Amino acid sequence: MPEPVNIWAVIPAAGIGSRMEAEIPKQYLKIQHKCILEHTLERFCHYSRFSGVVVAVAEDDPYWPTLSVSSHEKLMQCTGGEQRCHSVLNGLRCLEAVAAKDDWVLVHDAARPCVRIEDIDILIDSVVSAGAVGGLLAVPVRDTMKRGDNANIVTTTVDRTGLWHALTPQMFRLSELMEAIDAALQQELFVTDEAQAMEQRKMLPLLVEGHPDNIKITHPRDLSLAELFLALQEKIP
Repeated sequence: MPEPVNIWAVIPAAGIGSRMEAEIPKQYLKIQHKCILEHTLERFCHYSRFSGVVVAVAEDDPYWPTLSVSSHEKLMQCTGGEQRCHSVLNGLRCLEAVAAKDDWVLVHDAARPCVRIEDIDILIDSVVSAGAVGGLLAVPVRDTMKRGDNANIVTTTVDRTGLWHALTPQMFRLSELMEAIDAALQQELFVTDEAQAMEQRKMLPLLVEGHPDNIKITHPRDLSLAELFLALQEKIP
């Protein structure tokens, strides 16, 4: 199966990251003299296989225009929504004007600046070669899994066989992903990732193993960990 002519990316970046307990949205916190969003977008804008990148930012976002990357020739901007799934859908609708309905779209969290280009390559190649409906980067669960109650008391040990940590990017065809997210929202199902929306329509994606350093910055302690991973990646030949 040949690779489609056009592959696009959508980066939802309209959240506030309340768990970071910071004065500004977490995507604008700095690591190595650049904000998190800059690190993420530079990887996608400089990646030759992408025809374009859509970033969804909050309405009247005062930080976005100050970033040098905001004027990159590959970038398109749209207004984000109330939740991540709304921002992704807005980004997909923005792509409708320039992309074909069967083009592939990779959706990636703005707060995952450590994603490796080699993993993006592996995801694209694996999905295309398998003829899959789509796919996502993921990491197999290695630790013993416990289920707890509201008081954080263990209720059971969960069999980890077949369990994966879902990462991003997640890759699907433009029209199919738009329809899946729209259908989920009509049911008031606010999906937390694109694969969940596709699963609701019985379109099951391929799990593609990526590197565990593709972390999502969520808590303050994650900043130093991401900084370490970025520094280590710079040393990889």
